[in-house]
Amino acid sequence: MTALNSTHDPALRSWVETANLPGADFPIQNLPFGAFERDGHARTGVAIGDRIVDLHALHEAALIDGDAALACAAASGGSLNPLMALEPRYLSALRRALSALLRRDSPQAPQVQSREAALLPRIADVTMRLPCEIGDYTDFLTSLYHTERHGRYKGLADPLPPAFKSLPIAYHGRASSLRVSGGEVRRPRGQYRDPHGNVCFGPAPALDFELELAAFIGRGNAFTQPIAIDDAHDHIFGYCLLNDWSAKSIQWFEQVLGPFLGKSFHSSLSPWIVTAEALAPFRKPAPSRAAGDPALLPHLHGTFDQQNGGLNIELEAYLSTTKMRANGVAAVRITRTHLDNLYWTFAQMVTHHASNGCNLRTGDLLGSGTISGADDLSRACLTELTNAGKDPLQLPNGETRTALEDGDEVVFRARAVQPGAVSIGFGECRGTIAPALEALASSGSSMSSRSEAHA
Repeated sequence: MTALNSTHDPALRSWVETANLPGADFPIQNLPFGAFERDGHARTGVAIGDRIVDLHALHEAALIDGDAALACAAASGGSLNPLMALEPRYLSALRRALSALLRRDSPQAPQVQSREAALLPRIADVTMRLPCEIGDYTDFLTSLYHTERHGRYKGLADPLPPAFKSLPIAYHGRASSLRVSGGEVRRPRGQYRDPHGNVCFGPAPALDFELELAAFIGRGNAFTQPIAIDDAHDHIFGYCLLNDWSAKSIQWFEQVLGPFLGKSFHSSLSPWIVTAEALAPFRKPAPSRAAGDPALLPHLHGTFDQQNGGLNIELEAYLSTTKMRANGVAAVRITRTHLDNLYWTFAQMVTHHASNGCNLRTGDLLGSGTISGADDLSRACLTELTNAGKDPLQLPNGETRTALEDGDEVVFRARAVQPGAVSIGFGECRGTIAPALEALASSGSSMSSRSEAHA
């Protein structure tokens, strides 16, 4: 899955001309997988330029054969899970077949173009769905800079947890509230302390974004059986952007065992999974550890992972407000960071997760944690950008922010870059903050009150 092959050739161009535009997210070297709705039916597909190869239609057209056809058949339903569960060679065969079919000099191009309406709907004309069924969601905490800053904001004597440099720290998130990019993110209600120290219940006042990358598990592991560090890469199907929206006011008050209601109300995913194979040209050594840091324990140290566990991916966050959009002011970039700012690799996250015999399953999602760096622009959430509210973020129209307000829209983008390779993108992960729902009196409370009055 990490070896370069003909699909990575930087000279390749597609007969889908939008895939050849400078800065296109989905050139022929990318070919990310996703799921969408078309004519009332769930479909899976592969993005190319501004189009989608409908894998159900491709399977019906019988334009590919062998392992690629078997993989296409597995993916021809409404979810990618059956494809993700296959051995990597099947996915690789499908990728090669798609690349051959979509390249500009393909002998099959006229035949495919004649069936364009069936095979290649426009991305803008379909409704995107979560790309697969996600049974479990684990979010890690792997940026030293993010972790240390938040420790200081909380007044901890030692801002870094004692275990941080020995293992990838994580919490078990809520898969049921994962949503595909776009639409509204409803401000949650919850308990928090007001500035006077009183415990309140109401709309969360300190809403924040968290810029992350997430990995999807392809093939899982058997219950009780760990995953060796240098085998972990073969268990990762691909990656997407993740906004782990956070109600910091709720989270910081409730957090004893870990995040709960301050995180579980909504998490947004970009709709396209950029496969591990597509990212092969962008592999790099794992981020180096500082002198004096604890040595990696043997189960987290692998030669292959140390040489190839990093990814050359740049990530950005943009913010626009209701007033900015009304006055034609463009969204402003507020964060630019790099995956190098993670202390742990995704393979180490996978291996650690399974080290106690926990079984990971196809479609499970592993978040990186907020990818903050050392410099100001690389701070990957508003809490850090504003030094926990002490230094409000200045916007180009004169507005300021210490937390997200209703109507604010946050957009994430990311690109894999490497000299000599065609840069590939991840698409957008976006969401707009909607006001909290009005408080609803429960029937149980009313009944209880009537009972107490009657007594």
